[in-house]
Amino acid sequence: MTNLLVTLSAGVLFGIALAAPPGPMNAIIAEESVLRGWLAGFKAGLGAMSADAIFFVLAALGVVAFVERFPLVRAAMIGVGGFLMLYFAYGAATDVRSSFTAGSGAPDESDPRVGTGFRKAFVLALTNPYQILFWLTIGVGLLQPGTLDVLAETPYVGESLAGLVVVDTGSPALVAGFFGGIVVWITGFPAALVGAERRVDAFAPIVAGLSALVLAGFGVVFLAQSAGTFLG
Repeated sequence: MTNLLVTLSAGVLFGIALAAPPGPMNAIIAEESVLRGWLAGFKAGLGAMSADAIFFVLAALGVVAFVERFPLVRAAMIGVGGFLMLYFAYGAATDVRSSFTAGSGAPDESDPRVGTGFRKAFVLALTNPYQILFWLTIGVGLLQPGTLDVLAETPYVGESLAGLVVVDTGSPALVAGFFGGIVVWITGFPAALVGAERRVDAFAPIVAGLSALVLAGFGVVFLAQSAGTFLG
């Protein structure tokens, strides 16, 4: 039972560590949260997690490796993701203007666009090369019997945390904990943002503006990667 709890806890920690770093998914979650409320931010996070669930199933079936064997297919997916990120960046920039003109106040969870964040995050996650690469490498490792150095895979600080938490892979508890950690993040992150928005009137346009910059930056990078593959 103790090993089960350790593995489950490590999976939760791993899921949070992978979901927390800044990127296009969190940019969409942040924008949706401060402009349309906690539910919209949670749904956006749920969209990204749904894509991870699909990748998990495809990895279990061995289908994910198909993308790695055909670089042009992967490049096309990255290019589509780049275009979508630029499109959503334009939408986020538009939200900056509308959030200024709408005035201060709490996010409106009755906004009919509350459900759009799920679709945005879901489509972007399916074309996000970082998520594809994760499931081609680390994600496949979650399914295979062996060991995993959990914190060593944390973006930016993995080297300094290597060796602190090593667990057995191929365990259902590890996978359940991993997705549980993502749920913790997509629940708590929007709540924290909504709480900050209620205390600082200018918070919503600032977050929307940063989201636009993040999405535009990743969009340009992804398009450059895609073009490099086709032209290289």
